[in-house]
Amino acid sequence: MKGCLAIITARGGSKRIPRKNIKEFLGKPIINYSIEAALNAGCFDEVMVSTDDDEIAEIAKKAGAIVPFKRSAKTSDDYSTTADVLNEVLEQYLNEGKSFKYFCCLYPTAPFVTSVKLSEAYKLLSESGAKSVVPIVRFGFPIQRSFKIENERVEMNWPEHMNSRSQDLTPTFHDSGQFYFLKTEDFLKDAKMFTDFTLPIEMPESEVQDIDNEEDWKVAEIKYTFLLEKNKASEL
Repeated sequence: MKGCLAIITARGGSKRIPRKNIKEFLGKPIINYSIEAALNAGCFDEVMVSTDDDEIAEIAKKAGAIVPFKRSAKTSDDYSTTADVLNEVLEQYLNEGKSFKYFCCLYPTAPFVTSVKLSEAYKLLSESGAKSVVPIVRFGFPIQRSFKIENERVEMNWPEHMNSRSQDLTPTFHDSGQFYFLKTEDFLKDAKMFTDFTLPIEMPESEVQDIDNEEDWKVAEIKYTFLLEKNKASEL
């Protein structure tokens, strides 16, 4: 059994942003950011890309990843879950006589992922006894004071918190949509990213951005450029 596998999930069929997984993000295919972060993390025995697309496979190989087998049609449609894809990859490796104690599911449109974040997540998982580690980000405003629309009227989801102070409310978080680190044995039993023993790594909002449409893409590029400038300034 080997130590750790990086699985970058990158199918070819993207509807809202055509060819999303290999679209240029500030000068290079966006998938390259995930591949480079994984290769430089120092914790992976293999960095592989699961794809059904020949062009994605070629770009991934040029960036240093491997594509040991193609994704099946069954896990390449709009209805397949990430867990379906991961199960297929892990089972294919088992069929080839390879197994890994840990693995990381890394999304191809996650330019804010760094090798440092990945190595920290691996260290936390391998030393804590947890079943999974997930990067999360705090909601920018207390959801306890959020609204809903019913019968065209605005109403509070939790009216009892109308006058609650923000600092008195429990902070809430959401998935950063970047990666998941898991123990392979536990995942193969339950096929769940969020287990009964999941530990968090909190990310700042400036380093998290869902990319679902062209506007999201532009916002992500602005955020990424800001971070580059901030890091350069801190080095002066």
